[in-house]
Amino acid sequence: MPSVPTPSKAGIIETNSGERHIPSSVRPDGTKRKEIKIRPGYKPPEDVEVYKNRTADGWKQRKEAGGVPGAEGLKESKDDGAGSNKNAKRREARKKAKAADEEGGSEKRATTAIEKKPEKVEEVDPEVEKEKKARNLKKKLKQAKELKEKKEGGGALLPEQFAKVIKISELIRELDALGFDAEGEPKIKEKEES
Repeated sequence: MPSVPTPSKAGIIETNSGERHIPSSVRPDGTKRKEIKIRPGYKPPEDVEVYKNRTADGWKQRKEAGGVPGAEGLKESKDDGAGSNKNAKRREARKKAKAADEEGGSEKRATTAIEKKPEKVEEVDPEVEKEKKARNLKKKLKQAKELKEKKEGGGALLPEQFAKVIKISELIRELDALGFDAEGEPKIKEKEES
């Protein structure tokens, strides 16, 4: 018994003599379609093999497999003890604390396996902060004076540059309030030197 050749995706059957054709068929309304001969060398789009990138295919299969290639051995060897999910305890503690806060706002908080340590808040020296602010103001004042000189020299200023020139007296007042003179030097040192 001769073997029946299997048709391609497009339905083309190749005979032993090398001829290719699409066999006759019956339409749903009962009429008959003729057999269609296919010229030698023609390959319909359905039969053209699609190029498969091995790297992309590997990524797709990684998604389907559910993880990193080669990690299957690690999954099997991992014990189901305390180290199975190191953040699970923290998440549970947060959920309990949130639920306790939402339920009644009670002072009792859910006890957690991992207690957070209080964060150290560094004391900020007011003198250091004052000096930082004075340096910043001194820098702005210097820029504003340079822009004023440019304007007096006949240069054109942008609106935001013009606004900086207008604020010169305001910057001097802020420096004075911090205990610095118009040049950004501390007033206290001036008194000691004289």
